[in-house]
Amino acid sequence: MIQSTFILLKGVGEETERRFWQSGVRDWRTFLARCSIPGLSPERKSLYDATISSAVVHLQAGHSRYFSKCLKPRDHWRLFDTFRSRTVYLDIETTGGPPTADAVTVVGLYGNGRMTSLVQGESLTEHRLNQELANYDLVVTFFGSRFDLPYLRATFPGVVLDHPHLDLCFAARRLGLDGGLKHIEGRMGIRRAPDLQGLDGWDAVRLWHAWGNGERPARDRLLRYNEADTRNLEPLAELLYSRLAARYGPKG
Repeated sequence: MIQSTFILLKGVGEETERRFWQSGVRDWRTFLARCSIPGLSPERKSLYDATISSAVVHLQAGHSRYFSKCLKPRDHWRLFDTFRSRTVYLDIETTGGPPTADAVTVVGLYGNGRMTSLVQGESLTEHRLNQELANYDLVVTFFGSRFDLPYLRATFPGVVLDHPHLDLCFAARRLGLDGGLKHIEGRMGIRRAPDLQGLDGWDAVRLWHAWGNGERPARDRLLRYNEADTRNLEPLAELLYSRLAARYGPKG
């Protein structure tokens, strides 16, 4: 999808992008091969050629962060298919309050079939978090633009989170799917273990405190809950990406 994206060009919106697609200019290669594009002056075509050529170079080099700067956050979904193998699914748990007063208890990171759980007081440090995040080129969350990422930045001021970011909450809303993660999972046919069904973020807070009070089984359940939240982002991202590409990508 990213190589069919023209809204990274200055002055090009979704309507102009659709006109390009409808005229047979469905990707960057075709755009560069054409001597002229209907509706574009030679000067504008030359300017766009330079921008697209630069985008091609960055894409071939795997520089996903280049595109996080020239695409609006709502359009970062267009990067998913290209950077799927370098995507990390992220979900955090906290002590329940604002980051200025409380703390991150668990950071779940899932990528390339590997689950990593960073736990406060054990493995969760700014250095370790940066080590993990450096392995990836795209971050996927659910409501992370409003919660997970701001919370991490406030708690760990040196954390490097400059990746393009696909927030599945807002991607789902563009498709008419409202509600929280568990509600949307159910609608999309994504399941989790029976003993984890019905748990929410406040249960995660309760489990953290229960573990701190000596209830050892609470730790296992908390981590399994966070792992389900994190892992389930992958199939949800795949389903939402397919629907977004079908609705907002080139037809045919």
